[in-house]
Amino acid sequence: MSVQEQSASADKAWAEQLLAMPASDYMNDEQLRFFRHRLQAERAEIEAHLREMKDVIASRERDSDESDQASFEEELRLALRQADRESRLLKNIESALKRIESGEYGYCEETGEPIGLPRLMFRPTAKLCIEAKERQEQQEHHYRKARWE
Repeated sequence: MSVQEQSASADKAWAEQLLAMPASDYMNDEQLRFFRHRLQAERAEIEAHLREMKDVIASRERDSDESDQASFEEELRLALRQADRESRLLKNIESALKRIESGEYGYCEETGEPIGLPRLMFRPTAKLCIEAKERQEQQEHHYRKARWE
């Protein structure tokens, strides 16, 4: 078993242990430590990937062949879109880490209710509980629909 597989297995066991805790233990020290660890690991992974992308883009020589140049430009466009998404995710991770430090992590920014461990396991940067997120998406859909009518 590789180091990465062992780490993933340990994380899964840790997550299962947290999910088995009673609701009264919500956002206790152990849960906060888990999410801090997960967010920091994700941040390090994204930062490494962004550095790698930057190095690849910087080292790429431009070809004089038009088809090679077009291919390079398409790859560059896709890489820049990915980098943009990852940069936004980094901001969300930093925001989540700040909420952990301030004691606000795990609670909906709109309602103040617990977001819930299962949702946070799936999306550790979540700021809204499911109900608030659904309302937000319905409002966005309504707004988009109203713009086109």
